[in-house]
Amino acid sequence: MSKFDAQLEKIRSAPGFIAALDQSGGSTPKALGLYGVTEDAWDDEAGMFDLVHAMRTRIITSPAFSGDRILGAILFEMTMDREIEGQGTAEYLWDVKNVVPFLKVDKGLADEQNGVQIMKPIPGLDGLLARARNHGVFGTKMRSVIKQADAAGIEEVVRQQFQIGRQILAADLVPIIEPEVDIHCPDKAAAEDILKARILAELDALPDGKQVMLKLTLPEQDNLYADCIAHDRCLKVVALSGGYSREEANARLARQAGMVASFSRALSEGLSAQQSDDEFNSTLDASIQSIFDASRT
Repeated sequence: MSKFDAQLEKIRSAPGFIAALDQSGGSTPKALGLYGVTEDAWDDEAGMFDLVHAMRTRIITSPAFSGDRILGAILFEMTMDREIEGQGTAEYLWDVKNVVPFLKVDKGLADEQNGVQIMKPIPGLDGLLARARNHGVFGTKMRSVIKQADAAGIEEVVRQQFQIGRQILAADLVPIIEPEVDIHCPDKAAAEDILKARILAELDALPDGKQVMLKLTLPEQDNLYADCIAHDRCLKVVALSGGYSREEANARLARQAGMVASFSRALSEGLSAQQSDDEFNSTLDASIQSIFDASRT
């Protein structure tokens, strides 16, 4: 079995969830701050990314972090290009931890229009995808945000996501389509109904034999995305925590049959640079177990 086929089978059928370790330039200071590392700890962007790589390395190398409970991990481009214990990060994830590597490929969000933020252009995407394949990366992730139940805006978000998704499929990678619905959207349930209809239409239009993954906000109506989960062109539907606490995110997730977590902030909640290794590993283990349990529904 090829590496890609082994990774595909793990994502399709193994229990567990996807760890989102892909904070980029804009969200890195906040992630470090929650980890107990304040902005006076670095002098420039390079120093900031050294510190966040050290945080990610501590998480990934922890005994608590393994393929027994974690299906995959989403990396930031700079993390993919760095090493852990002498191996490329993506290679280390699969070869040592049995965790499938994904790469965040978007370049951030455009300004809000029609109640949504589509993705900025992604120059050099084909080259980035080729580099990712060379590192043994299985798939990608890209994020848009829906802030209002505006049908035209939501249609544009989904159209852009699947358009770029087809480019990623052509590079023999599996895209995670992430049209996030902001948890503060005033008509969140209505926005989710529009979003589901647009996603199903795009899934129907995919070529036979091609599959994407979906990363969606935990919905107001339980099991809203059951039709997406059952669709033959959808490999997996994962949930983002979206600003909910880990406790609330887990409770909402546990009510969604067939949906598993892809949490970022909720995964690292409670971790601190000041913790001893024993404290850190114990906190991470409890976090992983709670998210794993909520994903087994």
